[in-house]
Amino acid sequence: MKTLTAKSPLAALDIPTIDQVMVEERAAAFTKRSIKTNAKLAGLKMVVSMMDLTTLEGKDTPGKVAYLCRKAIAPLDARYGVPSCAAVCVYPNLVRAAKMFVRGTGVRVAAVATAFPSGQMPLPVKLEDTRFAKEEGADEIDMVIDRGAFLAGDYNKVFDEIAATKEVCGDTHLKVILETGELGCYDQVRIASDIAIRAGGDFIKTSTGKVTPAATMPVTLVMLEAIRDHFYATGIRIGMKPAGGIRTAKEALAYLVMVKETLGDDWLTPELFRYGASTLANDVLMQVVKTIDGNYQSGDYFSLP
Repeated sequence: MKTLTAKSPLAALDIPTIDQVMVEERAAAFTKRSIKTNAKLAGLKMVVSMMDLTTLEGKDTPGKVAYLCRKAIAPLDARYGVPSCAAVCVYPNLVRAAKMFVRGTGVRVAAVATAFPSGQMPLPVKLEDTRFAKEEGADEIDMVIDRGAFLAGDYNKVFDEIAATKEVCGDTHLKVILETGELGCYDQVRIASDIAIRAGGDFIKTSTGKVTPAATMPVTLVMLEAIRDHFYATGIRIGMKPAGGIRTAKEALAYLVMVKETLGDDWLTPELFRYGASTLANDVLMQVVKTIDGNYQSGDYFSLP
């Protein structure tokens, strides 16, 4: 067992060492499950309901956000019975526009904050970034940890910044982005997951989508196991959001299988599981149409995220 020995709320935290071979073999096994047609259709619709449709580009405009919101509200023609997406995710300065476009629909608005995507700004700036997003009306905040501090072993700083951000968030849900592609190994992912959970994160999230690799099944499994162990110890349910790199319906369904077999049915809800989605949405929608109609529609029939 690895023990964090710093004088902090993490001092007595025992973190298991991750068996790389076991994690990778188990994660691969989830991709081989056979899913029957009816279960597949239900799973595809569930995936849509768990999506955070995302646009995080320098060229984002209120018009582009309006387009994204329309897709989140009604991803497909009503006859297919596809639910709305869980949320749209935008930069803080576009939260107000997004809130206007989704008003009365149940689709939530998430905002990235804390100097996304690098996290390399002083804490007061990060907290003001968070405060601004909340005041603009964000329902959820997706923050990034300071990976430089984490990799330097300054776990206290990482913990304190998450805790301070959560204090600013109040009742607004906080998703803590670990940027697992920069953490180096599964042991580091597990430590970062435990820090994020214990510092007050409502969700832990793999990636910003700006770094490769982003979400992978083994990394997500390590994070799910941290959530499971925390639940066993405290009875508190923490959410999970893999983001970046999930592009096909087949991959998305494998993630659902992994969640079900690791955490159980209670986590198969948008309240506790999300996908960060930009390119994923259209492939899932194409598979829904194929399952119901028996043939694919051209990708040209589906709007870009």
